[in-house]
Amino acid sequence: MLLFYKKEGLACLLGPALMTPKAILFDTFGTVVDWRGSLIRLGQAFRADADWPGLANAWRAAYTPSMNDVRSGARPWTRLEVLQRESLAGLAPRFGLAGLSDDALDLVNGFWRRLSPWPDAVPGLTRLRERCVIGPLSNGDTALLVGMARSAGLPWDTVLGSDVFGHFKPDPETYLGACRLLALEPGEVMLCAAHNGDLAAAQKHGMQTAFVVRPTEYGAGQTTDLRPEGNWTYSVDSIDALAGCLSKASASF
Repeated sequence: MLLFYKKEGLACLLGPALMTPKAILFDTFGTVVDWRGSLIRLGQAFRADADWPGLANAWRAAYTPSMNDVRSGARPWTRLEVLQRESLAGLAPRFGLAGLSDDALDLVNGFWRRLSPWPDAVPGLTRLRERCVIGPLSNGDTALLVGMARSAGLPWDTVLGSDVFGHFKPDPETYLGACRLLALEPGEVMLCAAHNGDLAAAQKHGMQTAFVVRPTEYGAGQTTDLRPEGNWTYSVDSIDALAGCLSKASASF
């Protein structure tokens, strides 16, 4: 028997063998915070004549290749903030930011610590925190994530940056390591993400999953992750909606 809830176009599906999670971990960039809109806003305030939409897109596109150099062993473990700083130095001249000093590049790189949350994020996280442990499980490093939490008011119980594990997602050490640190079995932990690939990796290791659609993460022309592409535990349109689904599911037992 499956429990199915539907309200205002939102579907919540809970399998009978699944328990209410004891912890919910969150992908952060794109799922909890609006990285693209924030980088553009902060950048335009810094220097209005640069191409901030172009830089934001290119900077994000450099994200995975830079991490792959670490994953492959081509370079030793390197924090994401360091990788982002290196990418920025190479990209900045192409988008109207030639000649920036090292201090200016450091300042712009620090924008990642000042990303704004999606409007539903803080209310939803606050509701979920009443029910279970919450925290990020991100490729960002601890210092970056702590700075972001303080800037955005994210009410985390714990912060699990990639430097805790010395691995980036989707390496299994991240998902399983997070469960181990929380002293929980994977089935007691849920990953919430706006990215189907991240959820597929978590599900492979026995974790529960929640897909949150963020149709403008990459701007108006986004073509990926516009719908759930797997048999996720929940598929919702906001973190606040996920809190509502869990509340309803718990009340049904």
